[in-house]
Amino acid sequence: MSHPEPVRTKGRKCPICGKPAQHATRPFCSKRCADVDLHRWLGGQYAIPVVEEDGSAEPDTDEER
Repeated sequence: MSHPEPVRTKGRKCPICGKPAQHATRPFCSKRCADVDLHRWLGGQYAIPVVEEDGSAEPDTDEER
C-alpha cells in the first residue's frame, strides 16, 4: 500500500526549516516542524512585544463628570 504524495502549497516555505510547505500542515512542511514551533511558543522563546505603562499616571476624573 503506497501513500499519496502530500499536496504542497505554491511558493510557501516552512518557517522552521525552509522546505516547501504541505497543505495538510501549512504553513509548515510537516507535523514535526509544527510541533517544534508549538514547543517554542510554550517554552517562551517567542514573545509578543508589549509597551508597559508605569501606572503612576491616574486618569483625570474632572473629564468624566
